[in-house]
Amino acid sequence: MTTGDKEPDYLGHRQRMRSRFLISEGRDMADYELLELLLMQAIPRRDVKPLAKAMINQFGSFADVINAPLNELLAIPGVKENTATVLKIVKAASLRTSWQKLESSDAPIISNIDAMLDYCRSSMCFSDVEEVRLIYLDVRLRVIGTEIMQRGTFNGVALHPREIVKAAMAKNAGGIIMVHNHPSGDVSPSKADIEMTRAINEACKTVSIKMFDHLIISRRGHFSFSENRVLWD
Repeated sequence: MTTGDKEPDYLGHRQRMRSRFLISEGRDMADYELLELLLMQAIPRRDVKPLAKAMINQFGSFADVINAPLNELLAIPGVKENTATVLKIVKAASLRTSWQKLESSDAPIISNIDAMLDYCRSSMCFSDVEEVRLIYLDVRLRVIGTEIMQRGTFNGVALHPREIVKAAMAKNAGGIIMVHNHPSGDVSPSKADIEMTRAINEACKTVSIKMFDHLIISRRGHFSFSENRVLWD
């Protein structure tokens, strides 16, 4: 830029956005504004507000954008690999933070149900296929690990009780929580869900592993087999 040239308008706007973010850490910002701040880190020489608004319009929310499949992000005009990487870093950081908060607690899982549900929703409810995750517990019902056991289709996933028991024993777990997602949004358990849960619960009992709960989650909410006394006293 030569002497006397006016700075691009977006430069002043960027500084105002950063200053505003630092005051409230983004709590007063709309989804597109928070996304705009992220895009600024990946695209240094361009007004990115139109792109941020377009992405929110296409996917629906800030959470939907960072959880969007990589190929769908890269299909948006103006989104390159660097931009997609920044968005996926935010997703990974969010998941790691929520998991480490859950794992570091010395309290039994019953005291951290909300934190566990937040983690499960963040990690699973944006998937477009069903998947089954195990959360491993020690004998005091504290979280010691997690693992995705199986991925299926949009409306189903197959899992054998023997696989669950084997995985839990390999982790020296005293208990487990099984979690799976319903991409349809309806968290009501199907007949197959109930039958699978019954079989896994009985298999766990034979090796003295407590199946603490089975959770079905979606963007709309969750269903707890334990809370609703399905198969549990």
